[in-house]
Amino acid sequence: MRTSVVIIGSGFAGLGMAIQLAEQGRDDFLVLEKADTLGGTWRDNTYPGCACDVQSHLYSFSFAPNPDWSRMFAQQGEIRAYLEGLADRYRLRNRIRYGVTVTGAEFDAEAGGWTVHTAGGESIDCRFVVWGTGALHEPSIPEIDGLERFAGRVFHSANWDHQHDLTGRKVAVIGTGASSIQFVPPVSEQAAELTLFQRTPPWILPKFDRPISAVERWAFRAFPALQRAYRGAIYTRLEGRVFGFRHPRVMAGLELLAKAHIRRAIADPELRDAVTPDYTLGCKRVLISNDYYPALARDNVQVVSDGIERVTERGVVTADGVEHEADTIIFGTGFRVADAFAQLAIVGRDGVKLADAWRDGSEAFLGTTVAGFPNLFLLVGPNTGLSHSSMVYMIESQVGYVLDCLRLLDRNGARVLDTRPERQAEYNAELREQLATGVWQRGGCRSWYLDEHGVNRTLWPDFTFRFRRRTRQADPADHEILDCPEPSLR
Repeated sequence: MRTSVVIIGSGFAGLGMAIQLAEQGRDDFLVLEKADTLGGTWRDNTYPGCACDVQSHLYSFSFAPNPDWSRMFAQQGEIRAYLEGLADRYRLRNRIRYGVTVTGAEFDAEAGGWTVHTAGGESIDCRFVVWGTGALHEPSIPEIDGLERFAGRVFHSANWDHQHDLTGRKVAVIGTGASSIQFVPPVSEQAAELTLFQRTPPWILPKFDRPISAVERWAFRAFPALQRAYRGAIYTRLEGRVFGFRHPRVMAGLELLAKAHIRRAIADPELRDAVTPDYTLGCKRVLISNDYYPALARDNVQVVSDGIERVTERGVVTADGVEHEADTIIFGTGFRVADAFAQLAIVGRDGVKLADAWRDGSEAFLGTTVAGFPNLFLLVGPNTGLSHSSMVYMIESQVGYVLDCLRLLDRNGARVLDTRPERQAEYNAELREQLATGVWQRGGCRSWYLDEHGVNRTLWPDFTFRFRRRTRQADPADHEILDCPEPSLR
């Protein structure tokens, strides 16, 4: 099978790329999705309380505003419905192939294109590959001695077992990240006992959430410019957070707000101490919640900060030798970010594997292209993550950059674009310099933003409008523009 562009993944990134290709008249593309429905993160994560921590009007495409968001911070089902609506609105249904797991891709220098391989044994020839799976799709479950012997039910928050009734059960929750703070409150209302195993407490700020009134929704429908202005105001306010992340001392004021948030919800001084972080706010992901701390203060909830030593048939044993009985273990331990591509056989020029090129850590140019891997584009690639604003804005920036790379090839009558390694190295050296002075490196914590070498290969350290400016146009000087003798696949 042949097509011009293969897009892998059907979440925000994959759908955004597909929509813009179609809008540009580049109709020869195919979206490959491993699941049986679209939605990416917002399909997979269906745990109780699942919601976005970026305001709805910004966590959506600028070219496809939704005037009917029901809350300031949309819940999972509503975001999923938005993505399904995009597929219908832009007539993408017949462009998506479901149940197709991509196992790798190999660049053919003579043809100037890629062969994409699937778990079903199929090979798809294409000119361009756009990897739109992002990094938050492979659940991370820590290796704990004895876990396989546990007699109860075990699952990760990204694979929530809705058939397993938690009413009256003894539930052990491992992890205190962004997912945990959302599902712990509803689970604490069902469970007879909930034991939360906390390695490091997160900083949590109040969540200024509320329903969006019918009058407001009417106004956004009637006056689209009003919704654009509202979105712009949210964007501008969030961009101001960059100053704190770049200059850790600025975080002192927010830490006072976060500590006051703890005091209002928790009366027990010992529990207060246990959930108060000892590192600078922003070093780890800053979370927002109004019901997490009240849930921890419930009589049936216990917070355990001692390290986990092993799991037995009946529960979890901590370093102090105490066995905490449980019949259900839920992991809220996030995703495998640093090695998200490690299991994929992606082979570029001269037979070089992406896993080998990234042996010392993942890096790309503008988080989108990788030297030695021509015509391969990564959406939500290395150092495009955010700790202050909406990833959808970054995805739109990257999609625009991919489209301009394609236009650059068209203008030059060429078939292959490969980033110059020296430009990639210069770009990443600049990133490292910016990141070195930020709170992620100097805040006194260890987070999933950092790889095993302590290098932040996850976040964009600056204002998002600067990323948009840098990706607005593809500079020919950054890339090799090559021709190939084989005819175009388009």
